[in-house]
Amino acid sequence: MTPTGLRRRLPEGWFRSVIMTLGFGLLVAGGVADQGTLFPFLVIGVAALGLGTLYLLFPHGLHFAFGTSAGLAVYACLFAVMGRAAFPDAPGPARAVAFLLPVVAFLLAVWRRRRSLRLVAEAEHPFDLGHLPRMARWLIPVWSVGAFSLALPVNRLPVFEQGTALILAMAVIAIVVAASVRGVVLLLTDMALITEELAGRASRMLVPVVAFLAMYAMLVIVFACLYRIAQGLSMHALFHGPQGPVPLPFPDALYFSLVTQATVGYGDVTPHDDGIRLLASLQVILGQVLLLFGFAEIMRSRRVLAGEPVRRPGPPVD
Repeated sequence: MTPTGLRRRLPEGWFRSVIMTLGFGLLVAGGVADQGTLFPFLVIGVAALGLGTLYLLFPHGLHFAFGTSAGLAVYACLFAVMGRAAFPDAPGPARAVAFLLPVVAFLLAVWRRRRSLRLVAEAEHPFDLGHLPRMARWLIPVWSVGAFSLALPVNRLPVFEQGTALILAMAVIAIVVAASVRGVVLLLTDMALITEELAGRASRMLVPVVAFLAMYAMLVIVFACLYRIAQGLSMHALFHGPQGPVPLPFPDALYFSLVTQATVGYGDVTPHDDGIRLLASLQVILGQVLLLFGFAEIMRSRRVLAGEPVRRPGPPVD
């Protein structure tokens, strides 16, 4: 087959979908690396195997593939949290088997029903609220298994029994997922469709968002310069840290300006001068006004893009 013919057969946006899918999988694998050396590689291997299989089964189901990567990421995170809380002493091999059971059951169920699931996986329709009852039918028993695992004193069992209990719990989840494979596919597809719709809306509001961020950054820099100039003109330290007075170089002034405007208030750098407190209070007020202005502009741009009339203030009518 010629390269031209191959490009014609590939669906539009396939490269972006593959990169985002693999990148998301690698990011999650790095995030759960504290679970041991085996688990992150297991996540990467399962992601590569599962997504490769799904791309072969549904070459035009880019939404489904990306939704599957998001679902796998959520599953890996929940497995890591539940495994540490309910089965802290389960051995590594038992964790690996337990993690693989629902994934393998899902892939086998998709393979067995690939003909009937093709239209669902390759759908281009928007999110349908009618899918929610189908999702609830399999999400409720899955969450019930997790709730029982956390509620029962399984974490007090010996090592072998904890591993066995973990495998049994994930085997129940695997059975539920395999029996409800159509609902799972609907959920994963809708997750990707919602994400793509939100991304499209965000791109249409790019101009007011960039303008707001530019003004926000400018305000942070202006006040950082004012803090630094005030500290340079003062004979004593105007800012204190946990260890006492701080000289406040410009990077620290920029950091203090950002956390002040964001109203985070970490407390690692605090003003110890009435004038600086007034200046910080003014920055907080201006930051809130800017936030309201940015929100109003974003909503106005949204109405313009939607074709709605935008009311502008005018002279009063007698």
